[in-house]
Amino acid sequence: MPHPLITADETMEIAVRGGKIEGTLSIPEAAVGTVLFAHGSGSSRHSGRNRFVARVLQDASLATLLIDLLTQEEEQVDNVTREHRFDIDLLTNRLLAASEWLSGYRPTRNLPVGYFGASTGAAAALRAAAEWPACGAVVSRGGRPDLACDQLSKVVAPTLFIVGGHDYQVLQLNQQAFRKLDQAREKELQVVAGATHLFEEPGTLAEAANLAREWFVHYLKGAPKYPDA
Repeated sequence: MPHPLITADETMEIAVRGGKIEGTLSIPEAAVGTVLFAHGSGSSRHSGRNRFVARVLQDASLATLLIDLLTQEEEQVDNVTREHRFDIDLLTNRLLAASEWLSGYRPTRNLPVGYFGASTGAAAALRAAAEWPACGAVVSRGGRPDLACDQLSKVVAPTLFIVGGHDYQVLQLNQQAFRKLDQAREKELQVVAGATHLFEEPGTLAEAANLAREWFVHYLKGAPKYPDA
């Protein structure tokens, strides 16, 4: 049955080792999948860029969960020391915990899941995809897949890298990582002309969001659901 619209931007709490993390969940009517967001270093689920992408996905009948992968206490420490934002193992475990939570939450448990990662969050998304058997698709926007190089050969989900054409160093890192996705069922690297790392140039973020929407809609429809669904 179609899923009714749950309160837009509803705040959810997920228990993890060390405390709890918070996410913003939206489920449009007749959702065909759920996209779990992993933001980049120094950002949060309130990022205007990720919220913009989330709205584009919601308009295409995709549920979204924007998640803060650090607890509030860890965020406070990280703001000073920056010790957690590059702890990819920690971020990956938190993303997996959020995936488990979605698999047990009644409105989302029958929806296939995809990961959308930005900057360092993309590395966590790729590592999680290597471990989460039901991951239906991965999209990295301006990501650092090189931080997940040891796991890239284990990723089988269809994977899309989106990189700004003027984000020269990150583009090179993505090209190198792309070649290591040798087990992915499908893979693409899309370069958005004129875009730098944060896709702040006019029209570039919208182009990236549309690429992500097409990828998730195509690959999440009919994708495997959660293992216990």
